[in-house]
Amino acid sequence: PLIAAYKGRAQVIANGTNRVRSYDLESGELIWECGGQTGNPIPAPVRFEDNAIVMTGFRGNAIYSIPLGARGDVTDRDTITWHEGDAAPYVPSPALYKGQLYFVKANNAVLVSRSAKSGELVINQTRVPGISTVYSSPVAAADHIYLTGRDGTTVVLKHGKSFEVVATNKLDDPIDASAAIVGNEIFLRSKSHLYCISQ
Repeated sequence: PLIAAYKGRAQVIANGTNRVRSYDLESGELIWECGGQTGNPIPAPVRFEDNAIVMTGFRGNAIYSIPLGARGDVTDRDTITWHEGDAAPYVPSPALYKGQLYFVKANNAVLVSRSAKSGELVINQTRVPGISTVYSSPVAAADHIYLTGRDGTTVVLKHGKSFEVVATNKLDDPIDASAAIVGNEIFLRSKSHLYCISQ
């Protein structure tokens, strides 16, 4: 779940089968909910400005940007900031970087980028070379997006409005965990090892 402070209270935003809900952290009170999600949601919600963005991509696709100030059931209401249904991740969470959402379609190495503010398509569905399936979430740092496939290949993309591969790096180890970036180091956890890669 996403914990989001908004106007003096903390919301717990949990994406669930067929709907996302926001609860008051202190009391457990339901603040708002929104239908339209598919089944078996795994991607974590992200916050952009005063909106929660949620995605599901299992047996269907749904992306919703919902204002933290929403109240009650906002399904099919004008309250929703934006929503799309053409491609969304199944297992990986999206990376939010400098106003752009980066995510894959289902568990495939097909990258999509949208504006977090408007939902406008920035990079249409583009196959990432050298990777076939993805469980790990993309991460971002220093104007680059890092996407790691299940076979241990990490493709580095340039942040921006076009699809540009900067580098491809291969570890001979399956990787399902998301990378972690700390300072100038990137940590990758495989099935059998923990790697730290630095300059």
